Amino acid sequence: MSPTGFPFFRSAVAAELDSIHRLWGWLLGLGIVLIAVGVAAIVYPVTATVATIKVFGILLLVAAVGEFVAAFFARGWSGVLTAVLCGILYLFAGVVLLERPLLGAAVYTLFLTMMFFALGIVRIVAALIHRFSGWGWAVVSGVISVALAVLLWQSFPESALWVIGMFVGIDLIFAGWSWVMLGLAARQLPTTALAPTPAPVT
Repeated sequence: MSPTGFPFFRSAVAAELDSIHRLWGWLLGLGIVLIAVGVAAIVYPVTATVATIKVFGILLLVAAVGEFVAAFFARGWSGVLTAVLCGILYLFAGVVLLERPLLGAAVYTLFLTMMFFALGIVRIVAALIHRFSGWGWAVVSGVISVALAVLLWQSFPESALWVIGMFVGIDLIFAGWSWVMLGLAARQLPTTALAPTPAPVT
């Protein structure tokens, strides 16, 4: 496949391709950094879990400030009480996550466990009932989700120490790999696509 084709570059505009080509090094570097951070998160999952929960707590505090500011400047609005209550909830949750990150990790791990189990059962039942194209792979996917849920539940609460950091690390590695592939594809853009379009002769 040509490096200018899908899924890398759908545009045929020379200026856009030239801009992407000039940034290939930055794209590649971003991908490498993300992969490195992802590997570190997998190697040190507890640290990654605590860091992730604390970042989420900070975001909740920012959201709480936003709710309070909106309520202050919209005092005549009928929904101001809702904004204040939401702000208090965000504030409470943010403080709890910052002060007790492992407690937040435990709650989130329980949520993931229930979600994996429910999604796995739904996939298995739907595949066995409807027998759609590729239903066998859907059953396998559902079984894996249920097995993962059982694994998390049996190792709980210890799993709360590593599961979030592990998942974040895996996600960062895949995201970084996509940027690396994009950077390498941008580097190989043909020079003919980067050449300026000659002005029409009048």
